[in-house]
Formats: sequence, structure tokens, C-alpha cells
Amino acid sequence: MPNPNPKTAILLIDCPDRKGIVAAIVNFLVERYDINILNADQHQDVELGLFFMRVEFVTEAASFTEAAFRAAFAPIAHDFQMNWRIEFAEAQQNVALFVSQYHHCLVDLLHRHKAGEFRCNLALIVSNHESARTLADFHGVPFHFMPIARDNKQQVEAAQLALLAKHKIDLVVLARYMQILSPRFVDAYPLRIINVHHSFLPAFTGAKPYHAAFARGVKLIGATSHYVTAELDEGPIIEQDVARISQNDQLPSLIQKGRDLERMVLSRAVQWHLDHRILSYANKTVIFA
Repeated sequence: MPNPNPKTAILLIDCPDRKGIVAAIVNFLVERYDINILNADQHQDVELGLFFMRVEFVTEAASFTEAAFRAAFAPIAHDFQMNWRIEFAEAQQNVALFVSQYHHCLVDLLHRHKAGEFRCNLALIVSNHESARTLADFHGVPFHFMPIARDNKQQVEAAQLALLAKHKIDLVVLARYMQILSPRFVDAYPLRIINVHHSFLPAFTGAKPYHAAFARGVKLIGATSHYVTAELDEGPIIEQDVARISQNDQLPSLIQKGRDLERMVLSRAVQWHLDHRILSYANKTVIFA
């Protein structure tokens, strides 16, 4: 009997590469749930012998529930040694934005959310500077001022983690939050903290990459969005972009062009994460179209 409320789901898979994976997945979905595939994409890492796939589909089958799907799909997953997960399009993720004194990325994210580009719940904004409160109030997002210093870092992070747990946060976005997160914080949200670094990593890491790039006389500058790991600026890269500069670009111009790049690479990373388009492995990412 068809379900009067069709469900749209996303199946994400990675496993050792071998013949028959795609056929097994598609046949299972069609035969059991009579699905309509909205989007399907796959990738093979030939060097490591790995297979990756994302299938977005819709079904009217009344028997399609998360629990039932997990039980039915388990034998196939076991046979192909799959790491996998099923996500539902209608489920909105709770997102927290962290920011310090530079607000360009925050402004961009808030605007995109208001314009309907991000399908999520912006649950809160956390900052170690009061200056972001006006923006939060304008957009109706709860603001939490949490000043942090060397002697209170552990206590503040504990309060931040408690706040995130209270609001059931799914994703933390560091929109130019100029604090290094502790391993304890990072471990609480594995592959669920996205940062933007104002450099084309791995070049020019650290606090002042634009100054270092300017001093080096580079012809291209860039920005990088990545998942946060315990190793500073070493997490899996999600998106990067570059802009050409010349000898006519002084440091202020270089910084301005860099900030434009930061906005773009961070917004793309957030969008792809919310759309379940990212799989991470070997400190790298696969981004599905």
C-alpha cells in the first residue's frame, strides 16, 4: 500500500571496490521499495581500491522506515563490507555558528539561510566578542557571548559543549572563530565541525597567512574549508578556491579578495554537508555532485 507521504532519502556508502556493488544496491532499492532515483553518483579510488556511492531516492512504500531499512539492508552491507548510512531529506540539522571579531563569513551564512539556501535550523551563535550580537538579533538567532582566555579555556569549552548538547547541535561552523579547539571539543563532533582557513592549505598555515603570502609575493591567493581535527589546519579538505593577484595588490586589497574567497568556500562546504554530499576517508573527502 503506497504511503500518502512519500519519503526522500540519501544512501551513502563506502567499501572495498569489487564488481556487482551498484547492481546489488539498485536492485535492492527497486525490488523492495519501488524507488525513483533522483540522483546517483559514484567514485572509485583506484590506488586504495575503494568504492564510494551516493544515491538520493524517493519512495511511497509504507514499509520504508529507518529501522526496517537498516535491518533489510544489513546483509548486503555485510557482504560488501560497507560503511554506510541513510539520511532523510526532511530532517533538518541543528547548526551552531562560532565567530570572533571578523563577521564577513557570518553575514554571508545568515543571509543565505534567510534566503532559503540552507535547509537547517540555525540554533545559536557563539562568540568571544560582543560585536556579533547585533547581527544575531537582527536575524533572530540566539546569541551567546562567551569570552575566552588562556586561564579559563577549559571552563568555557565545557560550557560551550553543554550548550551544544542542550540544543542537540548536529553541525558546528567556525565562521572565522579565532580560537583553537581542544581535542576534547573536536572529539565530541567528529567530522561535524567545519572551519574556513584564510589560505590555500597546506600553504601558509597559522594566524596571518595573508601577510605571509604578501611577503612571499605570490600570484595566487586562496581559501580553504575543511573538517576540524585535533591537528591544526590538517583536517580533510572540503572546498578551495583561488584568486589571481598582482604587484598592484597591496595587503588591504589582498585581504579583501581573500575574504570574498572565504565566504564562498565556507558556504559551499556547509551546503554540501547539509545535503549529505560528503564522504571522508584517509584524511580526504569525496564530494558528490
